[in-house]
Amino acid sequence: MYACTLRMTTNSAIQNTTICAIATPFGAAGIAVVRVSGSEAIAIVDKLFRGRHKLSEAAGHSAHFGTIVRGETTLDEVVCTVFRAPHSFTGENTVEIACHGSLFIQQELLRWLTDAGARMADRGEFTKRAFMNGRMDLAQAEAVADLIAAQSSAEKDIALNQLRGGISGKIAELREQLLTFTSLLELELDFADHEELEFADRTQLQDVLHGAIAMIGGLIDSFEAGNAIRQGVHVAIVGAPNAGKSTLLNALLGDERAIVSDVRGTTRDTIEDTLTIGGVLVRLTDTAGIQQTGDTIEQLGIERSRQAIRRAHIVIELLDMTAPQPVVQDGELSERQVLLRVYNKNDISNQQSAIRNQESAICISAKNKDIAPLTERLAAEVARLTQHGDSALVSNIRHYEALCRARKALEQVEQGLKDGLSGELIAMDLHDALDALGEITGQVSSQEVLNTIFSRFCIGK
Repeated sequence: MYACTLRMTTNSAIQNTTICAIATPFGAAGIAVVRVSGSEAIAIVDKLFRGRHKLSEAAGHSAHFGTIVRGETTLDEVVCTVFRAPHSFTGENTVEIACHGSLFIQQELLRWLTDAGARMADRGEFTKRAFMNGRMDLAQAEAVADLIAAQSSAEKDIALNQLRGGISGKIAELREQLLTFTSLLELELDFADHEELEFADRTQLQDVLHGAIAMIGGLIDSFEAGNAIRQGVHVAIVGAPNAGKSTLLNALLGDERAIVSDVRGTTRDTIEDTLTIGGVLVRLTDTAGIQQTGDTIEQLGIERSRQAIRRAHIVIELLDMTAPQPVVQDGELSERQVLLRVYNKNDISNQQSAIRNQESAICISAKNKDIAPLTERLAAEVARLTQHGDSALVSNIRHYEALCRARKALEQVEQGLKDGLSGELIAMDLHDALDALGEITGQVSSQEVLNTIFSRFCIGK
């Protein structure tokens, strides 16, 4: 109910305003697109557009060549694409103006549009209007920002699935079932004087709860893989000084990213870069050598190395095969972290057959870029960390927290049924679960939450 009220209030506030913004990346380019949306979008652009026909006479989803003119001044030749409400991204009348990508033309066009009656859009306002006008729910709106920011094919796939309603469909189905039982429980309250009346079948509710808790649990469990894909799998390369960590970083990246020297302690701070493995973004961190030292600056670097270990999904402990010096302490890693012990300088060590014969030993030569045993194992671990059996994958911390609250509320409902609690108390817990699930799709939301979400967007989206 609150979400509906919020949408109606916000719609009434924006329905008389028309917004404009550049929808393409900032900078000079062959073509730029300026988007105009609102009830007066077509009329405002018509004040400047000169073509074969007025845009007000144009059919929706049609493109028109012409010029942008004000008075005696022609700004540019353009193509205007008309979208009529409600069949547009925002659900409003929309015109997209494709002009030449001169920075001057882009800015001047915006100035002319605002002079003609539009105003500059806020961050994410086009997508926010799409949400307010019912063109998409909040989870789908967030997926728009995620799709724009995607840095890997796996991240793109998650965002695209969410945009297509992957999570929303599951939430909607579950809320519908819970709403049915909530309404029946509340109907019983209206007939409280007739205790023998029972509209909500408790046994059937138990079955629904069991399935709902299992489904929500699956979505919660998927967050670990989803978050790793969205944020990137963090891999820390650690070891004693001169073990070859920077050489390994360069070999993995295929680029001379880090300075390499025979002088011990060349790396005094962490160096970070990224690569893609199996369609997943991997964030590599080269760290300072870990050893006992009284040097204050070196101690700071070592502490940062320890911090990199703590936040890593995968820790590559690089050991000099000629003189292995382990640096990862017992109990330093959690059960969810992966430790790969990698023996370097395989090319110069001829007396370490015992190490090479170990089944789990990963032996490489970073200097010679002979790192295939490591890259194969790394790819396998990245795939394991990000594997999931369900197409609906939770990668958003807001969704994760809401799902945890929903599961807790449903577990309380389940316990309440076992304890024989009244329908009124059970209905209260069901409402808590419904509210938590509704926060994901925006059926329950506050203006503060919406402002926070859409502030992550770029201006033209």
